[in-house]
Amino acid sequence: MAKSVMGRRAFLATTSAAGAMVLVAGGNLVIGGNGAWAMSTKALTGDEAAMLVRMARATYPHAMLDDSIYGKVIHGLDEKASADPALLRSLQEGAAALKEKKFETLDAAGQEAVLKDIEGSAPFQTVRGECVVGIYNNPDVWKVLGYEGPSAELGGYINRGFDDIDWLQDA
Repeated sequence: MAKSVMGRRAFLATTSAAGAMVLVAGGNLVIGGNGAWAMSTKALTGDEAAMLVRMARATYPHAMLDDSIYGKVIHGLDEKASADPALLRSLQEGAAALKEKKFETLDAAGQEAVLKDIEGSAPFQTVRGECVVGIYNNPDVWKVLGYEGPSAELGGYINRGFDDIDWLQDA
């Protein structure tokens, strides 16, 4: 297999031309649309990983989170799949099903409909389960969502404003 060589200038032109929420994939590499993050894969192809990143974002959509957060989740799944052929096959089938449905071209409502259609499938449940832990147990996400993190080592919530609910009168 011939290796393609891309110079720095071409790389920057390619990645900067890609808008937000666009993933550039090729071989075993996924590059975020803003060019600020990339991931290589061991088991999945770049296209498969990029499709699963899109799926993860559509399953747990947070506009304020960068695709890199979702990429870390899929990177973790790729690591597991490199040692588990059954998991790899499942993830590949899930990515292929999404590609067949042209998931990447659909608007949010269309993506949601596709996800509802496949929510009982093993690939969907695998990605969904990994997202719950991979996204919401990530201290970088806590900062964005305004969660201060565990309080036990800080003496608990009692004296730290646990009852500051100034939003209640607005409800």
